Amino acid sequence: QVQLVESGGGLVQAGGSLRLSCVASGRTFSNYIMGWFRQAPGKEREFVGAISRAGGSTYYADSVKGRFTISRDNAKSTVYLQMNSLKAGDTAVYYCAAKPGNLNRYYRDDEYDSWGQGTQVTVSS
Repeated sequence: QVQLVESGGGLVQAGGSLRLSCVASGRTFSNYIMGWFRQAPGKEREFVGAISRAGGSTYYADSVKGRFTISRDNAKSTVYLQMNSLKAGDTAVYYCAAKPGNLNRYYRDDEYDSWGQGTQVTVSS
């Protein structure tokens, strides 16, 4: 497993932007597929996006496609989630997660074996 620490959450008005960061330690970061998930109050955790080990492939939930962008810097062991055109419905705790192995079922949270503590994102309408 790797240790993951997210940062960058906060309060933003609808239409605004935030960039979340997630720093990894403990294992070779480039060996892991990285994902972002979120959980709103009273709802199940849901997939937001994922990025391949080298960063050449990205995948997004339909709800965020065109607004959110995932990137990674393997030299810094960091994955980012750039969130633009934020909506009230994006309010949630956002988690980064690390998945060993291949990209199969990248959208399933049970495929990931390491999780950060989460960072709160609140979008006011």
